Parts: sequence; structure tokens; C-alpha cells
Amino acid sequence: MDDFYLKQTPYSDPGSLDVSGLPRDPGELAHVVRDVIIHQGEGQRLGYAIPAQRLHEDAESRYVTDILRILRERGDTPLTDAREPEGRFVGTCRDFALLHVSLLRATGTPARVRGGFGTYFVDGFHEDHWITEYRLPDGSWRLMDPQVLHPSYDHLDFDPLDVPRDRFLVAGEAWRACRAGEADPRAFGFWSDEALRGMWFVRGSLVLDLACRGGVETLPWDGWEPLAGFGDASLSAADLALLDAAAAAHTDEDVRRLGAEPRLAPPREILSRSPSFGLRKVTLARR
Repeated sequence: MDDFYLKQTPYSDPGSLDVSGLPRDPGELAHVVRDVIIHQGEGQRLGYAIPAQRLHEDAESRYVTDILRILRERGDTPLTDAREPEGRFVGTCRDFALLHVSLLRATGTPARVRGGFGTYFVDGFHEDHWITEYRLPDGSWRLMDPQVLHPSYDHLDFDPLDVPRDRFLVAGEAWRACRAGEADPRAFGFWSDEALRGMWFVRGSLVLDLACRGGVETLPWDGWEPLAGFGDASLSAADLALLDAAAAAHTDEDVRRLGAEPRLAPPREILSRSPSFGLRKVTLARR
């Protein structure tokens, strides 16, 4: 039986990229990704003044083909060559994860993007974050964070190539903990912006994570009604039950079944609330 997570999506598809020179090891591929992307917030960390246009526009790229095109425009070198900051794609944690997942799938490792919350950026806070999850030969899953492989993240007390589940809470676990009163929803979201925290944010992350597992790797600021909207909403008992089921979805079959639910599934036209360009409608690629 084919593994669903070996199949490229319209978002992860690397197009005509020649993968023959790429390593097959997931950790080595994570280092490849780390060396060609700079996070929007890493300019000072890497000693590089990111041009405003790149800062605003690069991370609007939904598709790996666009990320690779931008990289080619900034330097016609193999993807395995480490780049100086000026030659890199300027993205978010989602872009590190999506490119990594793309290369993993292209070289034979089942993988998916996971949305959730990292506890390793601000003490006592769960920062919105996206990382990679790949399937091991025994069928189990391992989390990996290519973004924090840079030496400047030297405060970490774990291996980014094997992120512990209590250091990165996938969105479903965050939802479950908040619903059970085991965690404060106000400690989930963006430390830098109090308006982007709370149970509504955890709910949106849960729906986006389900979409990513189902093959629609969204941007971090995407949303759609009724359950992935922006801000607090009145939820019915049926809504809460559906969200609880999404949080508990662990098998591939559960993910695909719940991902097809009309209240959870991403429609063809969604809303995107970009930090740079504000709220706008976006038409997604057909699967």
C-alpha cells in the first residue's frame, strides 16, 4: 500500500528539481534547508539587514516551486550549497518545514508539516510554530525542527533532529490541554502580540494542522469559516465535539475522514490575514 505521506501535494511539489544529488538522511536534509532559508526574525541573529521587499513578500510563497524559483534567482548553485544570508529565501517556520517535507518526500521518506506550539523560544510560553514530522521505518513518527539547527540557537536542551513531544505540542495536544484546564490558553500564540493569543488561536492552529496532515499545507495566517476564523466565535456543542475529534485524530484514516468534514475542510477560497498585506481572499490550488 502506498504511503499517503510520500505523495507530493501542490504545495510541497518541487517540480523539476533534480534530487539525485540530495542526501537521503532526514537530518542531513534538515541542514540543507537550514542553509538556504533565513527566518523573517533572524536578521539580527545572522547579522543581515533583510531588504523590506524580501521581508514582506517571500513568505507569501505558498508553493515549494516558488521558494525554489526565488532561490535560483538569488544564486545558481546546488541546493546542497550553504548560502550567505543575502542569497537565501526569507521565510517563516512554515517554510523551513514545508521545504524539508518536500525534500523528504522526494527522496523516499514519508513526511508532513505539523502546526503547534514550541516551548523553547520564551520560558513559560507556547509560541506558534511549525515543524516537520516524518515516519520512521517502524511506522512511528518523529518531530524535527530544521529552523533551530543554526548555532545561534545554543540555548536548546534537546536535539532539534528529535524534538521531544513536551517541547513541541502539536495543535491537537494544545487544544486538549486547554479544554481540560491543564493549560492556560493565554499562554499560546505569539509572545510579541497579546492580540494573537488565546483559545481562538489554538482552535485555528488545530484546524490548520489537520489541513496540513490532509495535504493542504497552508500559510500560518490562513483561515476559513466556521472553525478556523480569526477571533473568538460562538461554538456549538457539535462544533466542540468535532474539534475534540480532530484533536484526537491519530490514524491516517481519521485524519482523512475528519479533514473532509465540511466545517473543517479548507474551501477552495480562503481568507489570509498576512502581517504584511492584511486580510485578503486567496484561491487555493486544486488537489
